[in-house]
Amino acid sequence: MLRLRHPADKEKLMSSTRRILSAVAMVLLAAAPLLAQAEKAPPRPKPAPNNVDEVLNAWRDPARKIIAMAEDFPEDKYDYKPSKEVRSFAEQLLHIAGGHELFIKAAKGEKWTEADGNPPRSQYPNKAAIVAFVKKSFDDVNAYVKSQGEIGLAKAIKVPFENRLIIQSALWMEYVQHDAEHYGQLVVYYRLNGIVPPESRPRR
Repeated sequence: MLRLRHPADKEKLMSSTRRILSAVAMVLLAAAPLLAQAEKAPPRPKPAPNNVDEVLNAWRDPARKIIAMAEDFPEDKYDYKPSKEVRSFAEQLLHIAGGHELFIKAAKGEKWTEADGNPPRSQYPNKAAIVAFVKKSFDDVNAYVKSQGEIGLAKAIKVPFENRLIIQSALWMEYVQHDAEHYGQLVVYYRLNGIVPPESRPRR
């Protein structure tokens, strides 16, 4: 046990203790903002998706929108055309779905023709047949992209209708844009018929 023989010793000890406590308090005060920032720091971001997932994620939104339109648009208006020079609503859907199948053939190195991208309406006589074809075409794209994996999507292939090579993943990303363009055209068909597109309706 420490014995203080003189009052001055006790005062020195108390003074030293006060200095230590003061220093500790200053350190804690200085560290407080850092501790608060650490508590508020956002969680670390998730790892970036691989190339296969990136391509499939890009396809998910146009697929959802176009399939919803194919299922929703009245069958008695499927052959509607804004003017005689353009495709009907049904032909737009067949062009979208046919394009998927054409690009899969091209990516596989199989023979294809421009007609593959525009299947005749006579082959799909009703709404149910067209809806089924549209759904199948998106499923085929997903299955093909998955089958390629990272290595396959990194390979260069020839672009259909053009004399150039492109990394396969970029080819499919470009075709996402093609689908998005035709989605925009289908929105016009809706509006010209006084119908609100599914994507623009209030959420329930």
